[in-house]
Parts: sequence; C-alpha cells; structure tokens
Amino acid sequence: MRRKIAIVLFNLGGPDNPAAIKPFLLNLFNDAAILRVPFFVRFFLARIIARTRLKPATENYALLGGRSPLLELTQQQAAALETELDDADTKCFIAMRYWHPFSLETARAVKAWGPDEIVLLPLYPQYSSTTTGSSFTAWRTATARAGLVARTTALCCYATDPAYIAATTAMVRSAYDTARVSLDPAIPLRVLFSAHGLPEKIVRAGDPYQAQIEQTTAAVLDAWGQPDLDWVVCYQSRATPVKWIGPSTDQEIERAGRDGVAVLVIPIAFVSEHSETLVELDIEYRHLAEKSGVKGYFRVPTQNADPGFIAALAGLVRQALASGPGLCGQNRCAADRTDCPFALSAVEKPH
Repeated sequence: MRRKIAIVLFNLGGPDNPAAIKPFLLNLFNDAAILRVPFFVRFFLARIIARTRLKPATENYALLGGRSPLLELTQQQAAALETELDDADTKCFIAMRYWHPFSLETARAVKAWGPDEIVLLPLYPQYSSTTTGSSFTAWRTATARAGLVARTTALCCYATDPAYIAATTAMVRSAYDTARVSLDPAIPLRVLFSAHGLPEKIVRAGDPYQAQIEQTTAAVLDAWGQPDLDWVVCYQSRATPVKWIGPSTDQEIERAGRDGVAVLVIPIAFVSEHSETLVELDIEYRHLAEKSGVKGYFRVPTQNADPGFIAALAGLVRQALASGPGLCGQNRCAADRTDCPFALSAVEKPH
C-alpha cells in the first residue's frame, strides 16, 4: 500500500463575509506573536486596534465583494498540489490562522483521514515568527487537543529554493517585458520588491524575515540577470502604531514620481492574491502613483496556482519527506536571527 501523506497548507486566512471582518481582526491582533505585550494589555489593545481598522477593512473587502478570496485560491493551490504529487496517496488540508478553517478543525480532519506522515507547508516562503512561527504554535496546540499523533515534518522556509525562485523569476520577467513594451523607451522603469512589513522591534529581537526577504530578492535578481536594473526592497501594510521596517512602499512610489520613472511592483512575500495585493497594491498604491506623477504603474501577479510554483511546492514536499521528521528548511539564518525555529528548538540540522 502507498503511504498516506497529509500536507497541511498554512496561510493567514480572511473573512468570508462582512460579519466576519471584526472577529477576523480581533483574532489577528489578539495573537501574542503579533502584539508582543502582556496578555491583559493585549486583550484591550487588540480591541482598540480592531475597532480603528474595522471601517477601512470593511471598505477594502467591499471592493472584493465583501470577502477575501484567499481560501478559494488556497483550495486551488491544494488541488493542484495533490495532482502534482501523484506518486503517493496525498491529501492536502488547509489551516488558516485567523479565520476558518482554523488549525483545530483541520487537525481533526487530518486525524479522521489517518495519514502515515504529515508535512507542514507554510504558504509563506520567508520565515517569520509572526506568520509561520505563529501557525506552527497554533498547530501544536490543535494537534494536542485533537489527539493527532503522526510522523511530522515542518518546512520552515524556502526563500531561496531554486524551483521557487525560477517560477517567481519567470513571472517577474514576463511582467517586466510587458511593462517595458507599453512604456516609451525613454521612460526608466524601477522595480519595487514589496513585502509585508514588520515592526522594527520584532526584527531587532531576532526575527529572520527581513533577511530572508533580501535573500529572495537577491536570488531573483541573480536568476533574472537583467542588466542595469533600478530596484529597491520596500515594505507595505503597516498595521500598528509603532516604527516598522522600511523604506515603505508608499514612500518609494512617491520617490518614483519625483524621479520621473515608472514602477513595476513585485509582491515578493505573497504567493496568493488577497486584500494586500488586490486593494492595497492595485487600487490604493495605483492611485498614489497617479497622484505622485509616476510615469507608469505595473504589478507582477502572485503565484496562485501557477504550474511552476506548484511544481516547486511539490519538490519541497518531497525534500521534506526525505529529510525525516522534525524541522527542515531551505535557508541559513545568521547567528543573530535567534527567532529562527532551529535556534529556538536547538535542533542540530542543516538550515
């Protein structure tokens, strides 16, 4: 009999109707990995932040039909990955962090299926304690409550995986060529590698995310080989009233306007379309670009179920299974990145 392998895809999640927006925001900001303050402070602060963000979030989701498309897109990725992994009895499950399906309901579904092995596959190429780390913590709690026991391998990151980089670079190259053809040859085109931001204090505390964003960017640039490219890494989606890493994407768009160049935005940390790409990048930042006098505004789509990306995920699953149970990862973290899961668990394994 073929091994039964359960693949758990981790993602953020999103509200599936307007009434779900408020509890989604509460779940997000009540996460100890997001708001790193004492519990009794976080309880009240999460409600204050969620209340202030409810109106703009509701307006944003209204532009998307009142709901996030993230679950449906993740389901498409799961179906494509099952098809790609036809050399084993494989079933993909989805565990969202802040809205349904939550880790507990997914853990119960995995237990009912009865796998021989489990692979935890975050749809976050770059590791952060606020995303992958938070999902791993929620999964451990859920499996304990569900009584799920199985041989498990957790893939922490794949920021420079060659197949992932090749698939990403192909999409970037295509979008750049399309933008370049549509522009006057005399207009320079600047590339903005835009990633979701983090508070500076989280990065200073040892989170590897920013370093891995830079590693992904460097790998794409190397694979692309575009000569004399004007590019910058920047960060979007600031969500709390503290200092975040920069430069910010909106500042870079405004600078592009002052410099008289066009921009191509690459959502380098996202692999599925959602509000940060469909609203923030496509609507809000496009409007800012027009207001700032940017000579042209273009965006690379996220991977979604792109065949190259799905093939890369399949390769990562096979590597994880071959590595054996425990943690596996594609990237080496510097010694000061103490929030690396290998550093936290003191597992002696290449990273």
